[in-house]
This record gives sequence, structure tokens and C-alpha cells, in this order.
Amino acid sequence: MVMSVSAHSPDATLEKIVERIFSTHQITRADQQRFMTALLSKDSLTSKEQSHIDRVFDGLRRGLLRVVD
Repeated sequence: MVMSVSAHSPDATLEKIVERIFSTHQITRADQQRFMTALLSKDSLTSKEQSHIDRVFDGLRRGLLRVVD
């Protein structure tokens, strides 16, 4: 399962989610769950998808993002 946030263009949708997260400095629990599901899936992510997810988790580790419900 490759980051199924959209049936048409997963990477474009993922990119929009990441843009929203960094523009608001907030990540929802649902966003977090989508990323974890993608990372834990048996299918591989594209390098671009992996980069987007890494950027978000790095932002969380560095305290740049706040988790909201």
C-alpha cells in the first residue's frame, strides 16, 4: 500500500498535506496515522514520498510541529 491518501496522485496529495502541516505548524492525529501506515506498509515508498514523511517526523522531533486532534 503506497501512501493511499488519494487514488489519483498519492505523491501530490502527500505533498499538499506536508505543505499544510508546515504552514500551520500542526499535524493531526489522522495525518500522523497516515504517515505511520505508509512507513509500516510492506510496499515500498518512492524516494519523494519517503522524503516528505522524513521531513514531517524531523519537524516533530525538533519541536517545530504540534500534534492536534
